[in-house]
Amino acid sequence: MGLGWRPALLALLLGLGGGPRAQEQLPQESHNLNWLKFSGFWYVLAVASDAQGMLPHRGQRKLGACILQVQEVGQLKVLLALHRSQGCQTHSLILRKDRKKPVFRNTLRGVEGFRVMVPDYSASVVYLRLGRAGRTTRTLLLFSRQPTCSFLSIRKFINACEALGLASRVAVLPKDASCAHTILP
Repeated sequence: MGLGWRPALLALLLGLGGGPRAQEQLPQESHNLNWLKFSGFWYVLAVASDAQGMLPHRGQRKLGACILQVQEVGQLKVLLALHRSQGCQTHSLILRKDRKKPVFRNTLRGVEGFRVMVPDYSASVVYLRLGRAGRTTRTLLLFSRQPTCSFLSIRKFINACEALGLASRVAVLPKDASCAHTILP
C-alpha cells in the first residue's frame, strides 16, 4: 500500500471533530506524571506547528525521535531529532521544572515550555512552546514508544491540534525511521 492513504486518513480524522467541538479547551497538563517512567526513547509520529519551517516538506518526511532523561530533581535532558529541509537535525538541551506549573523551561535557549498534554506511557501528546525576540511559536508532537500508534492516540493528537488552532498545520510522518535511528540509545 502506498503513502496515498495518509492524507485521506488525516482528512477523515480532521473531519470527525469539526463544528463547535473544534474550539474545545486544550487538554490540561499532567501534574502527576512519573517522569522516570516517562523518560526514555520516543518516536515522533506527527507534528503540528505554527513555526515557519517546522513542518517538513511532503517528500522529506521521516519519523523523528526524542530521548528524555531525568538529570537531577527538576532537570530534564531532551535530545530531539527531526528531519527538516537540511536533513536530519538534532537538538540537545537541559530544561528546568517550573516550581508552580507542570512545565519544563530553558528561556536562555528559547524554550518557554515543554509540557506533556496527554499523558500516557506508550503514546503521548507533547506541547512545545518556543520564543525568541518577542515571537512565540507553538508545536505539538505525537510521541510513541513504537513507530506506529493507535487510532485513539491519533484522535487525541488531532483534538489537541484543534484546540490550539493548529489542525491545518499537521504533518503525519511516514514509517521511515532513518532520522529517528540516529539517536537510538
